[in-house]
Amino acid sequence: MNREIRLFSNGDLAQSLAHQLGKVGDVVEGMNEDRLLTVPEQDLAETLEQQFLIALPVLDRDGIVTDSVKDTFVTARQFDEEVKIKQTAVTVAVPFDGDRSLFTLAPSHRTYRPPTADLRASELLISWSGPLNPTPDTVRKGLEEQLATIQKWLDWAAGQVTTYNRQVQQEIVQKIQARKTRVLERRNLESSLGFPMRKRADASTYTVPVSRRKIVPARLEGPTSPFRPEPVLDDANYEAALSVLRNQRNQLERSPSTISQLGEEDIRNILLVGLNSQFEGRAAGEVFNSKGKTDILIREGDRNIFIGECKIWKGPKAIDEALDQLLGYLVWRDSKAALLLFIRSGVPSDVIAKAHAMIREHANFKRDGRNATEERRDFVLHTKGDRSREIKLAFLPFILPKCQLA
Repeated sequence: MNREIRLFSNGDLAQSLAHQLGKVGDVVEGMNEDRLLTVPEQDLAETLEQQFLIALPVLDRDGIVTDSVKDTFVTARQFDEEVKIKQTAVTVAVPFDGDRSLFTLAPSHRTYRPPTADLRASELLISWSGPLNPTPDTVRKGLEEQLATIQKWLDWAAGQVTTYNRQVQQEIVQKIQARKTRVLERRNLESSLGFPMRKRADASTYTVPVSRRKIVPARLEGPTSPFRPEPVLDDANYEAALSVLRNQRNQLERSPSTISQLGEEDIRNILLVGLNSQFEGRAAGEVFNSKGKTDILIREGDRNIFIGECKIWKGPKAIDEALDQLLGYLVWRDSKAALLLFIRSGVPSDVIAKAHAMIREHANFKRDGRNATEERRDFVLHTKGDRSREIKLAFLPFILPKCQLA
Protein backbone atom coordinates (compact mmCIF):
# COMPACT_ATOMS: atom_id res chain seq x y z
CA MET A 1 0.00 0.00 0.00
CA ASN A 2 1.40 3.38 -1.02
CA ARG A 3 1.96 5.96 1.69
CA GLU A 4 2.32 9.23 -0.11
CA ILE A 5 3.82 12.20 1.74
CA ARG A 6 4.61 15.76 0.81
CA LEU A 7 8.29 15.80 -0.14
CA PHE A 8 10.68 18.58 0.96
CA SER A 9 8.45 19.42 3.94
CA ASN A 10 10.01 17.86 7.05
CA GLY A 11 12.69 20.40 7.96
CA ASP A 12 14.79 23.26 6.67
CA LEU A 13 17.73 22.34 4.43
CA ALA A 14 19.85 25.38 5.36
CA GLN A 15 19.57 24.68 9.10
CA SER A 16 20.33 21.00 8.61
CA LEU A 17 23.47 21.73 6.56
CA ALA A 18 24.73 24.29 9.07
CA HIS A 19 24.24 21.81 11.90
CA GLN A 20 26.14 19.13 9.99
CA LEU A 21 29.00 21.50 9.20
CA GLY A 22 29.32 22.31 12.89
CA LYS A 23 29.99 18.67 13.72
CA VAL A 24 33.30 18.54 11.82
CA GLY A 25 35.28 20.17 14.61
CA ASP A 26 33.89 17.80 17.24
CA VAL A 27 34.80 14.73 15.17
CA VAL A 28 38.36 15.97 14.56
CA GLU A 29 38.81 16.83 18.24
CA GLY A 30 37.74 13.28 19.11
CA MET A 31 40.41 11.65 16.95
CA ASN A 32 43.12 9.59 18.58
CA GLU A 33 46.29 11.71 18.67
CA ASP A 34 48.61 9.00 17.38
CA ARG A 35 46.26 8.32 14.48
CA LEU A 36 46.11 12.03 13.76
CA LEU A 37 49.90 12.22 13.59
CA THR A 38 50.61 8.98 11.77
CA VAL A 39 47.89 8.78 9.12
CA PRO A 40 48.48 11.12 6.12
CA GLU A 41 46.31 14.23 6.20
CA GLN A 42 44.83 13.42 2.80
CA ASP A 43 43.72 9.98 4.01
CA LEU A 44 42.17 11.45 7.16
CA ALA A 45 40.37 14.07 5.09
CA GLU A 46 39.03 11.49 2.64
CA THR A 47 37.72 9.37 5.52
CA LEU A 48 35.87 12.34 7.03
CA GLU A 49 34.56 13.38 3.62
CA GLN A 50 32.82 10.02 3.35
CA GLN A 51 31.05 10.89 6.59
CA PHE A 52 30.18 14.52 5.87
CA LEU A 53 29.83 15.03 2.12
CA ILE A 54 26.26 14.89 0.89
CA ALA A 55 25.27 13.35 -2.45
CA LEU A 56 22.32 15.10 -4.04
CA PRO A 57 19.73 12.52 -5.17
CA VAL A 58 19.82 11.72 -8.88
CA LEU A 59 16.68 10.27 -10.43
CA ASP A 60 17.33 7.23 -12.63
CA ARG A 61 14.84 7.83 -15.40
CA ASP A 62 16.14 4.90 -17.44
CA GLY A 63 15.42 2.61 -14.50
CA ILE A 64 11.75 3.56 -14.08
CA VAL A 65 9.42 0.55 -13.94
CA THR A 66 5.66 0.21 -13.59
CA ASP A 67 4.75 -0.78 -10.06
CA SER A 68 1.00 -1.27 -10.53
CA VAL A 69 -2.01 -0.49 -12.72
CA LYS A 70 -5.35 -0.92 -11.01
CA ASP A 71 -8.88 0.38 -10.68
CA THR A 72 -9.65 2.63 -7.77
CA PHE A 73 -12.43 4.88 -6.55
CA VAL A 74 -12.53 8.55 -5.72
CA THR A 75 -15.29 10.24 -3.78
CA ALA A 76 -17.03 13.20 -5.39
CA ARG A 77 -20.10 15.25 -4.57
CA GLN A 78 -22.90 15.33 -7.09
CA PHE A 79 -26.30 16.96 -6.46
CA ASP A 80 -25.49 17.25 -2.72
CA GLU A 81 -24.67 13.58 -2.53
CA GLU A 82 -21.34 11.79 -2.18
CA VAL A 83 -20.73 9.31 -4.95
CA LYS A 84 -17.83 6.98 -5.75
CA ILE A 85 -16.32 7.32 -9.19
CA LYS A 86 -14.28 4.51 -10.63
CA GLN A 87 -10.85 5.50 -11.97
CA THR A 88 -7.59 3.99 -13.19
CA ALA A 89 -4.50 4.42 -10.96
CA VAL A 90 -0.97 3.91 -12.30
CA THR A 91 2.06 3.83 -10.03
CA VAL A 92 5.69 3.78 -11.19
CA ALA A 93 8.87 3.22 -9.21
CA VAL A 94 11.66 5.74 -9.84
CA PRO A 95 15.09 4.60 -8.55
CA PHE A 96 17.50 7.22 -7.24
CA ASP A 97 21.07 7.47 -6.01
CA GLY A 98 22.09 9.89 -3.29
CA ASP A 99 21.08 11.02 0.16
CA ARG A 100 17.47 10.06 0.80
CA SER A 101 17.04 12.68 3.53
CA LEU A 102 17.26 15.53 1.01
CA PHE A 103 13.80 14.58 -0.25
CA THR A 104 12.46 15.61 3.17
CA LEU A 105 14.19 19.01 3.61
CA ALA A 106 12.89 22.27 2.17
CA PRO A 107 15.43 24.29 0.12
CA SER A 108 15.62 28.05 0.68
CA HIS A 109 14.06 28.71 -2.71
CA ARG A 110 10.74 26.91 -3.05
CA THR A 111 7.11 27.24 -3.99
CA TYR A 112 4.11 26.93 -1.72
CA ARG A 113 3.04 23.44 -2.78
CA PRO A 114 5.70 20.70 -2.79
CA PRO A 115 5.30 17.45 -4.76
CA THR A 116 4.08 14.18 -3.24
CA ALA A 117 5.41 10.62 -3.49
CA ASP A 118 5.90 7.45 -1.51
CA LEU A 119 9.53 7.76 -0.36
CA ARG A 120 11.32 4.42 -0.04
CA ALA A 121 14.95 3.59 0.77
CA SER A 122 16.22 3.95 -2.81
CA GLU A 123 13.19 4.72 -4.92
CA LEU A 124 10.19 7.00 -5.20
CA LEU A 125 6.72 5.69 -5.99
CA ILE A 126 4.74 8.31 -7.86
CA SER A 127 1.14 7.82 -8.94
CA TRP A 128 -1.25 9.13 -11.56
CA SER A 129 -5.00 8.61 -11.47
CA GLY A 130 -7.70 9.56 -13.94
CA PRO A 131 -10.67 8.36 -15.96
CA LEU A 132 -10.97 4.70 -16.89
CA ASN A 133 -9.11 3.44 -19.94
CA PRO A 134 -6.71 6.37 -20.32
CA THR A 135 -4.34 6.51 -23.29
CA PRO A 136 -0.66 5.75 -22.58
CA ASP A 137 0.28 9.27 -23.65
CA THR A 138 -2.09 10.77 -21.09
CA VAL A 139 -0.64 8.68 -18.26
CA ARG A 140 2.93 9.32 -19.37
CA LYS A 141 2.36 13.07 -19.54
CA GLY A 142 0.88 13.14 -16.03
CA LEU A 143 3.80 11.18 -14.58
CA GLU A 144 6.37 13.31 -16.45
CA GLU A 145 4.85 16.47 -14.97
CA GLN A 146 5.29 15.06 -11.45
CA LEU A 147 8.86 14.01 -12.21
CA ALA A 148 9.62 17.49 -13.55
CA THR A 149 8.30 19.07 -10.36
CA ILE A 150 10.39 16.78 -8.16
CA GLN A 151 13.47 17.53 -10.28
CA LYS A 152 12.82 21.26 -9.96
CA TRP A 153 12.89 21.01 -6.16
CA LEU A 154 16.10 18.94 -6.32
CA ASP A 155 17.66 21.60 -8.53
CA TRP A 156 16.75 24.25 -5.97
CA ALA A 157 18.48 22.21 -3.29
CA ALA A 158 21.55 21.53 -5.46
CA GLY A 159 23.11 24.99 -5.02
CA GLN A 160 22.96 24.76 -1.23
CA VAL A 161 24.37 21.23 -1.21
CA THR A 162 27.23 22.19 -3.56
CA THR A 163 28.16 25.14 -1.36
CA TYR A 164 27.99 22.96 1.76
CA ASN A 165 30.21 20.26 0.23
CA ARG A 166 32.84 22.84 -0.71
CA GLN A 167 32.72 24.35 2.78
CA VAL A 168 32.91 20.99 4.54
CA GLN A 169 35.99 19.95 2.53
CA GLN A 170 37.74 23.17 3.54
CA GLU A 171 36.60 22.81 7.14
CA ILE A 172 37.89 19.24 7.39
CA VAL A 173 41.37 20.20 6.16
CA GLN A 174 41.55 23.27 8.38
CA LYS A 175 40.41 21.42 11.50
CA ILE A 176 42.81 18.53 10.92
CA GLN A 177 45.76 20.85 10.33
CA ALA A 178 44.90 23.05 13.31
CA ARG A 179 44.59 20.17 15.74
CA LYS A 180 47.67 18.45 14.36
CA THR A 181 49.66 21.64 14.91
CA ARG A 182 48.44 21.91 18.49
CA VAL A 183 49.30 18.28 19.23
CA LEU A 184 52.78 18.63 17.73
CA GLU A 185 53.42 21.79 19.70
CA ARG A 186 52.31 20.07 22.88
CA ARG A 187 54.67 17.21 22.19
CA ASN A 188 57.51 19.68 21.84
CA LEU A 189 58.59 18.59 18.38
CA GLU A 190 59.24 21.97 16.83
CA SER A 191 62.82 22.13 18.09
CA SER A 192 63.71 18.74 16.57
CA LEU A 193 62.31 19.06 13.05
CA GLY A 194 65.23 18.42 10.75
CA PHE A 195 68.88 18.89 9.95
CA PRO A 196 70.18 22.26 8.76
CA MET A 197 71.60 23.50 5.47
CA ARG A 198 73.77 26.57 5.05
CA LYS A 199 74.44 28.94 2.17
CA ARG A 200 77.65 28.17 0.28
CA ALA A 201 79.62 31.20 -0.85
CA ASP A 202 80.05 29.96 -4.42
CA ALA A 203 76.36 29.15 -4.96
CA SER A 204 75.84 32.42 -6.78
CA THR A 205 77.98 31.17 -9.69
CA TYR A 206 75.15 28.80 -10.66
CA THR A 207 72.26 30.33 -12.59
CA VAL A 208 69.37 28.49 -10.89
CA PRO A 209 67.53 31.08 -8.74
CA VAL A 210 67.60 29.25 -5.41
CA SER A 211 69.74 30.03 -2.42
CA ARG A 212 72.16 27.55 -0.91
CA ARG A 213 69.99 25.76 1.66
CA LYS A 214 70.19 23.37 4.50
CA ILE A 215 67.94 20.36 4.03
CA VAL A 216 65.59 20.04 6.97
CA PRO A 217 63.95 16.68 7.61
CA ALA A 218 60.62 16.96 9.43
CA ARG A 219 59.37 14.10 11.63
CA LEU A 220 56.43 11.64 11.45
CA GLU A 221 55.71 7.84 12.07
CA GLY A 222 53.60 4.58 11.67
CA PRO A 223 49.93 3.92 12.44
CA THR A 224 50.24 0.77 14.53
CA SER A 225 52.31 2.29 17.34
CA PRO A 226 52.50 5.58 19.26
CA PHE A 227 53.85 8.48 17.24
CA ARG A 228 57.63 8.62 17.06
CA PRO A 229 59.52 11.16 14.96
CA GLU A 230 61.19 10.23 11.68
CA PRO A 231 63.19 12.57 9.41
CA VAL A 232 61.74 13.71 6.10
CA LEU A 233 62.76 16.31 3.55
CA ASP A 234 60.58 19.37 3.97
CA ASP A 235 58.52 20.63 1.06
CA ALA A 236 60.51 23.85 0.58
CA ASN A 237 63.80 22.02 0.06
CA TYR A 238 62.10 19.36 -2.05
CA GLU A 239 60.71 22.02 -4.38
CA ALA A 240 64.08 23.79 -4.47
CA ALA A 241 65.83 20.55 -5.48
CA LEU A 242 63.24 19.91 -8.18
CA SER A 243 63.71 23.46 -9.41
CA VAL A 244 67.45 22.81 -9.83
CA LEU A 245 66.69 19.58 -11.72
CA ARG A 246 64.17 21.31 -14.01
CA ASN A 247 66.64 24.08 -14.85
CA GLN A 248 69.36 21.55 -15.52
CA ARG A 249 66.97 19.63 -17.75
CA ASN A 250 66.29 22.78 -19.76
CA GLN A 251 70.02 23.36 -20.21
CA LEU A 252 70.60 19.77 -21.27
CA GLU A 253 67.76 19.88 -23.79
CA ARG A 254 69.32 23.02 -25.29
CA SER A 255 72.74 21.35 -25.71
CA PRO A 256 72.12 18.41 -28.07
CA SER A 257 75.69 18.20 -29.36
CA THR A 258 77.04 17.83 -25.82
CA ILE A 259 74.42 15.42 -24.54
CA SER A 260 74.13 13.15 -27.57
CA GLN A 261 77.22 11.14 -26.62
CA LEU A 262 76.52 10.91 -22.88
CA GLY A 263 75.04 7.87 -21.22
CA GLU A 264 72.59 7.60 -18.35
CA GLU A 265 75.23 7.63 -15.61
CA ASP A 266 77.08 10.58 -17.16
CA ILE A 267 73.89 12.66 -17.20
CA ARG A 268 73.21 11.66 -13.60
CA ASN A 269 76.65 12.93 -12.57
CA ILE A 270 75.99 16.28 -14.26
CA LEU A 271 72.79 16.58 -12.25
CA LEU A 272 74.66 15.77 -9.04
CA VAL A 273 77.16 18.56 -9.66
CA GLY A 274 74.35 21.06 -10.07
CA LEU A 275 72.50 19.90 -6.99
CA ASN A 276 75.57 19.97 -4.77
CA SER A 277 76.44 23.46 -5.96
CA GLN A 278 73.26 24.58 -4.23
CA PHE A 279 72.81 22.31 -1.21
CA GLU A 280 74.98 21.17 1.64
CA GLY A 281 74.22 18.62 4.34
CA ARG A 282 74.83 18.68 8.04
CA ALA A 283 77.85 16.38 8.15
CA ALA A 284 79.22 16.42 4.60
CA GLY A 285 79.74 18.90 1.82
CA GLU A 286 77.64 16.91 -0.62
CA VAL A 287 74.17 16.07 0.62
CA PHE A 288 73.20 14.64 -2.78
CA ASN A 289 75.12 11.45 -3.37
CA SER A 290 75.05 8.55 -5.79
CA LYS A 291 74.15 4.96 -5.00
CA GLY A 292 74.58 2.31 -7.65
CA LYS A 293 74.37 3.46 -11.26
CA THR A 294 71.41 5.79 -11.41
CA ASP A 295 70.34 7.03 -7.98
CA ILE A 296 70.52 10.56 -6.60
CA LEU A 297 69.82 10.47 -2.90
CA ILE A 298 69.76 12.23 0.47
CA ARG A 299 70.57 10.09 3.47
CA GLU A 300 69.86 10.75 7.14
CA GLY A 301 71.65 8.20 9.28
CA ASP A 302 71.10 4.83 7.63
CA ARG A 303 67.89 5.84 5.82
CA ASN A 304 67.20 7.48 2.46
CA ILE A 305 64.70 10.35 2.62
CA PHE A 306 65.06 11.48 -1.01
CA ILE A 307 65.73 9.37 -4.08
CA GLY A 308 66.04 10.60 -7.63
CA GLU A 309 65.83 7.63 -9.98
CA CYS A 310 67.17 8.10 -13.51
CA LYS A 311 65.82 5.90 -16.30
CA ILE A 312 66.10 5.85 -20.08
CA TRP A 313 62.74 5.10 -21.73
CA LYS A 314 62.85 1.66 -23.28
CA GLY A 315 59.15 0.92 -22.95
CA PRO A 316 56.67 0.74 -20.05
CA LYS A 317 58.81 -1.80 -18.21
CA ALA A 318 61.27 0.99 -17.37
CA ILE A 319 58.63 2.70 -15.22
CA ASP A 320 57.85 -0.44 -13.21
CA GLU A 321 61.56 -1.06 -12.63
CA ALA A 322 62.13 2.51 -11.48
CA LEU A 323 59.17 2.50 -9.08
CA ASP A 324 60.18 -0.84 -7.58
CA GLN A 325 63.66 0.52 -6.95
CA LEU A 326 62.28 3.66 -5.33
CA LEU A 327 59.95 1.66 -3.10
CA GLY A 328 62.85 -0.50 -2.03
CA TYR A 329 64.90 2.50 -0.95
CA LEU A 330 62.25 4.75 0.61
CA VAL A 331 60.72 3.25 3.73
CA TRP A 332 60.26 6.24 6.02
CA ARG A 333 57.09 8.23 6.34
CA ASP A 334 56.41 11.11 3.96
CA SER A 335 59.50 10.48 1.84
CA LYS A 336 60.17 12.48 -1.30
CA ALA A 337 61.29 11.16 -4.68
CA ALA A 338 61.81 12.15 -8.29
CA LEU A 339 61.63 9.92 -11.35
CA LEU A 340 63.81 11.41 -14.10
CA LEU A 341 62.87 9.79 -17.40
CA PHE A 342 65.33 10.32 -20.27
CA ILE A 343 63.36 10.13 -23.53
CA ARG A 344 65.68 9.43 -26.46
CA SER A 345 63.26 7.76 -28.86
CA GLY A 346 59.58 7.86 -29.76
CA VAL A 347 57.10 10.74 -29.71
CA PRO A 348 57.68 12.53 -26.38
CA SER A 349 54.00 13.31 -25.71
CA ASP A 350 53.05 9.66 -26.29
CA VAL A 351 55.88 8.41 -24.07
CA ILE A 352 54.92 10.82 -21.28
CA ALA A 353 51.26 9.74 -21.44
CA LYS A 354 52.29 6.06 -21.27
CA ALA A 355 54.57 6.75 -18.32
CA HIS A 356 51.75 8.53 -16.43
CA ALA A 357 49.45 5.57 -17.07
CA MET A 358 52.06 3.06 -15.85
CA ILE A 359 52.54 4.96 -12.60
CA ARG A 360 48.79 4.97 -11.96
CA GLU A 361 48.60 1.24 -12.65
CA HIS A 362 51.32 0.40 -10.12
CA ALA A 363 50.12 -1.54 -7.07
CA ASN A 364 51.43 1.15 -4.69
CA PHE A 365 49.75 4.11 -6.43
CA LYS A 366 47.43 6.10 -4.11
CA ARG A 367 46.41 9.25 -5.98
CA ASP A 368 47.57 12.04 -8.28
CA GLY A 369 49.52 14.89 -6.69
CA ARG A 370 49.05 18.63 -7.05
CA ASN A 371 51.24 19.41 -10.06
CA ALA A 372 49.87 18.21 -13.38
CA THR A 373 51.70 19.46 -16.47
CA GLU A 374 53.64 17.81 -19.28
CA GLU A 375 56.88 19.13 -17.76
CA ARG A 376 56.10 17.77 -14.29
CA ARG A 377 53.44 15.46 -12.95
CA ASP A 378 53.18 14.59 -9.24
CA PHE A 379 51.91 11.33 -7.77
CA VAL A 380 51.49 9.88 -4.28
CA LEU A 381 52.51 6.26 -3.67
CA HIS A 382 52.72 4.24 -0.48
CA THR A 383 55.46 1.98 0.80
CA LYS A 384 54.98 -1.76 0.57
CA GLY A 385 52.61 -3.03 3.25
CA ASP A 386 51.78 0.35 4.81
CA ARG A 387 49.40 2.79 3.10
CA SER A 388 50.03 5.42 5.79
CA ARG A 389 53.68 5.78 4.73
CA GLU A 390 53.47 7.98 1.67
CA ILE A 391 56.02 8.71 -1.04
CA LYS A 392 55.63 11.97 -2.93
CA LEU A 393 56.87 11.35 -6.45
CA ALA A 394 57.65 14.06 -8.99
CA PHE A 395 57.86 12.72 -12.55
CA LEU A 396 60.25 14.83 -14.68
CA PRO A 397 60.68 13.91 -18.36
CA PHE A 398 63.94 14.86 -20.10
CA ILE A 399 63.60 15.16 -23.90
CA LEU A 400 67.15 14.36 -25.03
CA PRO A 401 68.57 13.67 -28.52
CA LYS A 402 69.09 10.16 -29.74
CA CYS A 403 72.47 8.54 -29.20
CA GLN A 404 74.07 5.13 -29.45
CA LEU A 405 74.80 3.97 -25.93
CA ALA A 406 77.49 1.40 -25.28
